[in-house]
Amino acid sequence: MDFFLNGGVLGFSIAAPVGPIGVLCIRRSIAEGRVMGFLSGLGAATADATYGLVAAAGLTAISGFLVRQQFWFGLIGGLFLCWLGVQTFRSKPAEQSARANATGLLSAYGSTFLLTLTNPLTILSFAAMFAGAGLGEAAGSVSAASLVVAGVFTGSALWWLVLSFTAGALRSRFDRNWQRWLNRLSGLVIASFGFWHLSKLVLR
Repeated sequence: MDFFLNGGVLGFSIAAPVGPIGVLCIRRSIAEGRVMGFLSGLGAATADATYGLVAAAGLTAISGFLVRQQFWFGLIGGLFLCWLGVQTFRSKPAEQSARANATGLLSAYGSTFLLTLTNPLTILSFAAMFAGAGLGEAAGSVSAASLVVAGVFTGSALWWLVLSFTAGALRSRFDRNWQRWLNRLSGLVIASFGFWHLSKLVLR
């Protein structure tokens, strides 16, 4: 179980720093309810596990391809963040928690999955942390690699569960006026991350 536990620590550690996904998760938890916030985080956790699988399985050809295509991934991700920021800024305060319909849940999950997946440099973080944690040997065993990936997903999902339910608990403290300002602030922050990603591509 050491592989699973170490993978869990890695997944939690990589998910914890607050970036655009964290801002989006907090905003959705407060504005649309805990379920929407958690599903948003779960999309990111799935993408983390996907990159964890590439690193744990030692798939250097795939990781090399992803890194070589980082310009296009960065362009897509940056534009998507800008669009998402504008949509968040313009969104109206919700009267009640969003209904847990299939379309809404899939959209919440899919948007963060794609956003996280468009950052192929995440795989370099996994590779470096794998080496630092002594998990390089997992690449030689299917069962060990599977345990590491399962741990990464579990650790990442645990962080998003804590974040979404903590933020969701604050929902009752936010009236429509506060929610309106939360949407605007979140939209500006998310769009700023998008412009920052795009500026890095221009200045390369």
